[in-house]
Amino acid sequence: MGVLNVTPDSFSDGGRFMDSASAIEHAHRMLDEGADILDIGGESSRPGAQAVSEAEELRRVLPVLEALRGLKIPISVDTRRPRVMREALRAGAAMINDIEALAMPGALQAVRDSACAVCLMHKRGDPATMQEKPRYGDVVRDVHAYLEAAVRRAESAGIDRERIVADVGFGFGKTVAHNFELLRRLHEFSDLGVPLVAGWSRKSALGALTGRPVGERLAASVAAALLAAQGGARILRVHDVRETQDALAVLRATTVPAGA
Repeated sequence: MGVLNVTPDSFSDGGRFMDSASAIEHAHRMLDEGADILDIGGESSRPGAQAVSEAEELRRVLPVLEALRGLKIPISVDTRRPRVMREALRAGAAMINDIEALAMPGALQAVRDSACAVCLMHKRGDPATMQEKPRYGDVVRDVHAYLEAAVRRAESAGIDRERIVADVGFGFGKTVAHNFELLRRLHEFSDLGVPLVAGWSRKSALGALTGRPVGERLAASVAAALLAAQGGARILRVHDVRETQDALAVLRATTVPAGA
């Protein structure tokens, strides 16, 4: 899943693809590099980010989405707002990626009334405050319980399980230790019965571990992506598509019997 942020303040690529032409060009570049899904976001959810208006989010996302609707791969829209979900789905989105796991009033209905896929993510707190001393009893158990309830809630609302994927929310209301504990025990989420999404690309936890600024976290991002894949993640949300695909090719070569 290639990340396409049409925002001025995303932690890694904020401001780079604010105009539609550059965003569309970057989308095609990620497609050429092997992206299987593109994920468009019009509101930054980095730690400390402030919310934008619904109208502004739509202004950023819709022109890019409409220009890309002819691509041969699915387009996901990263949003928490029901109106944005509905407008994005009308404009050709095939998936909704919601950091609030369809908790906003009307979000369940917006997804239920379509045939789209949906990603239910765990986070604790709002982006503006979520990194202020996050605490858990057992982070894996607590996140698992949240996602289990989110999947059950979506199914009860009429969203088939086959349409659902789940994301433990690396970096969203977690300390560095919490993030790596979730990565180490990611296999424990397999009993949710839905595919897992993992988003480690250029995250601050990698910076804390390596001491590298955001633009120098490629090696760490690829390493975390491979560990997530080995832990059961089926969708890797990344900025660096080509490099991650190359690393996955090496991983596959060690797991597929010769001649298969």
